[in-house]
Amino acid sequence: MRLDKWLKVSRLVKRRTLAHDAAEAGRVQIGSKAAKPASDVRVGDLLEIDLGGRITRLRVLATPEHVSAQGAKELYEIISQEEKG
Repeated sequence: MRLDKWLKVSRLVKRRTLAHDAAEAGRVQIGSKAAKPASDVRVGDLLEIDLGGRITRLRVLATPEHVSAQGAKELYEIISQEEKG
């Protein structure tokens, strides 16, 4: 699944265009490499997302096309979160 779509489906980002812009700006990494909006996200991938001054590291647990709001948190496992400062 595309990175920008997965970020939207997982509800980590409110809109796909915001996810696209964040990836284009280099604020999303898959593994240790900067990711493009069309980068493929797979189960087991480690993502590092820098949004709003907070860096979140997480592991992808699922990549469904659609999911309910309640099920969105089951798509990933947060490894760590830290404030930039």
